[in-house]
Amino acid sequence: MSSESFLKEIQTIGEKLLLKLQKLPKAEPVEIISFSVVLLFIVTVLVLMIIACSCCCYSCCGCDGHPDPRHRKSQVSPAAH
Repeated sequence: MSSESFLKEIQTIGEKLLLKLQKLPKAEPVEIISFSVVLLFIVTVLVLMIIACSCCCYSCCGCDGHPDPRHRKSQVSPAAH
């Protein structure tokens, strides 16, 4: 998928969302609830992704952006008999 078609697809989705938001005040209660549930799901997924990425980056690099020497992986060699 080229970047132009991707941007066009995002623009189409944005226009559909804007149209849906404009029609929302006149919509039936079922439509309002279903739209709210979908919106809540999207927000929840985005928040969980941000939390997961921040936890991963924090455990790898720490707060200052430098690798934490305590979390360095060590190689285990076989024990000699």
